[in-house]
Amino acid sequence: MIFSLLQSIVHALMASLDTFLHLDVHLREWVVVCGAWIYPVLFLIIFCETGLVVTPFLPGDSLLFAAGALAALDPAGVLTPTRLVVLLALAGIFGNTVNYWIGRTWGLRFFARVEGRIVKHEYLERTQIFYARHGGKAIVLARFIPIIRTIAPFVAGVGLMDWRRYLLYNVSGSLAWVGLMILAGFFFGTIPAVQHNFHIVVVAIIAVSLLPVLYTSITNSSRAKRTRGP
Repeated sequence: MIFSLLQSIVHALMASLDTFLHLDVHLREWVVVCGAWIYPVLFLIIFCETGLVVTPFLPGDSLLFAAGALAALDPAGVLTPTRLVVLLALAGIFGNTVNYWIGRTWGLRFFARVEGRIVKHEYLERTQIFYARHGGKAIVLARFIPIIRTIAPFVAGVGLMDWRRYLLYNVSGSLAWVGLMILAGFFFGTIPAVQHNFHIVVVAIIAVSLLPVLYTSITNSSRAKRTRGP
């Protein structure tokens, strides 16, 4: 029983990895099968990747890049860059909006129940102060970092970031993220070297997206060591 479960999990992980590494091929197959219905499918994927804390593993940057590349390779096809940018930017906006309100309602209720046992009250206060001061920048920059862009709106809700201010940066961040990724795919996805090594490009996109997290982690670690002293 346990062996079968582990085997199923391994197969699912391998299938997910194959989808990530060969996203251009799979997306082309989806377009052939779904036709114009590919737009709701892409909308749902981006919405879940940005709107549900439990689905940060879904493709974001790589999916947008692949969609832009496919639109360039088949100009008269189903996918067009304008429709992609408008629809998927809306998916990102709606996703982050839902995520924010989940954090602001259920997230706060959860932390209120476990306060003092798992999460200290001072941590919530620090979160609220941080989002009051730097929330706008954090929301925009988080769009370009996998996993973080799924968690950031939830934490913004828990941190009680002003809703109108959050909405402004939510909209601008989504437009910038979706627009840049799709246009990058549209203009660079037609290059033969990119087409023949698309799996490497996908890995490179994910790696570059994670660089800010690595830089911040190293910087914070260095500061902590300097603060502690010899």
